[in-house]
Amino acid sequence: MARVVVDVMLKPEILDPQGQAVQRALPRLGFDGISDVRQGKRFELEVDGPVDDAALARIHELAETFLANTVIENFTVKVEELAVGAEK
Repeated sequence: MARVVVDVMLKPEILDPQGQAVQRALPRLGFDGISDVRQGKRFELEVDGPVDDAALARIHELAETFLANTVIENFTVKVEELAVGAEK
């Protein structure tokens, strides 16, 4: 069993009002030195069996057609092997 993580972020040229709101609040909360904040989404997919090229291609298709709006968002797909004893 493996975990595949899909991170979805707005494209750099797309305005991120939620990220801007967080960025403006940080100094008031005592967190200085943060020059930019972008908010995104993270999907963790638990995959039964090995994550081979075919499985990754299918997950890439899932991300491109369902998890991300590719007009305004970019996404990355990465495999995170589960630690021994971490399986459900």
